[in-house]
Amino acid sequence: MARRLHDRFDYDVIIIGGGPAGLSAAIVLARCLRRVLVCDSGKPRNAATHGVHNFLTRDGIEPLALLRLGRREAIRYGAKFLHGEVVRAACNEDSARVTLRGGRTCSARKLLLATGVRDELPRVKGLAELYGASVHHCPYCDGWEYRGQPIAILGAPHAATELALSMLAWTRDLIVCTNGIARVSDRDRRRLRRHRIELRTQKIQRLDRARGKLKQIVFADGTTLRRSAVFFCSERRQSPLVGMLGCRLDDEGMVISDRKGRSGIPHLFMAGDANGDVQFAIVAAAEGATAGVAINRELQEDDLRKSSSPRAQTSRMKHV
Repeated sequence: MARRLHDRFDYDVIIIGGGPAGLSAAIVLARCLRRVLVCDSGKPRNAATHGVHNFLTRDGIEPLALLRLGRREAIRYGAKFLHGEVVRAACNEDSARVTLRGGRTCSARKLLLATGVRDELPRVKGLAELYGASVHHCPYCDGWEYRGQPIAILGAPHAATELALSMLAWTRDLIVCTNGIARVSDRDRRRLRRHRIELRTQKIQRLDRARGKLKQIVFADGTTLRRSAVFFCSERRQSPLVGMLGCRLDDEGMVISDRKGRSGIPHLFMAGDANGDVQFAIVAAAEGATAGVAINRELQEDDLRKSSSPRAQTSRMKHV
């Protein structure tokens, strides 16, 4: 009955983003017999990473292998997939609509935004080529692999100081590099000295590599610094869809949503890294499952309300 009442929509739920959050939600909703469409551009945030960590029973799995497993499970339960970038999205009083690059449009009763965020890489020559191999931004994801080794922390002084102090759990051989920013607060200088963390404010000319790994940092003044890896302070960029949909952002530029993934915008839910919570793949998957349950409950309430309306009862009488 719910299907007949809502046939004017292409799907019950459209999910934008086919990462752990989107796939987890798709599996939950497809198992609830909902018509689910996942729109995915095929550009996951962690594509450069060699392995996903802190994911129960899947630690070290290649990111794309994890996504292939997730898609296979979602498809098994009936979820549909479209490969392409969503360029427009909107939610109105009773539905949501998305437009993909190329002009295809789809409508749904609910929309889940699981686009995550993009990491802005520091503009240092040679850094992009080493990203995911010897250059990282998350110590929880990659710190264990460099335990006890010499590490450089790259970023603006205060952010780099915070990241360096957090990495003391993995190694004490740390050097903060501010890449030409010499203005460092007295407090941050004291904190670094207290923990014997060296500070270098020279401009970085390039990162040299050998056999696909970091060899040394070369500064503009000609000095060099041998390190096993560089961890940088990541600046995260939201999908343009976040602004297009009117999402509210916190002071750090992360989307505001409640613990069920509700955004405060009718029919729009959030899951994954875009909301600024702990940014692990397994946490994104959990948020996707939570949002999937919340979405299905709203659909259930809507189905019950519509099926008990006088118009629906009249429609049933005509088919008797």
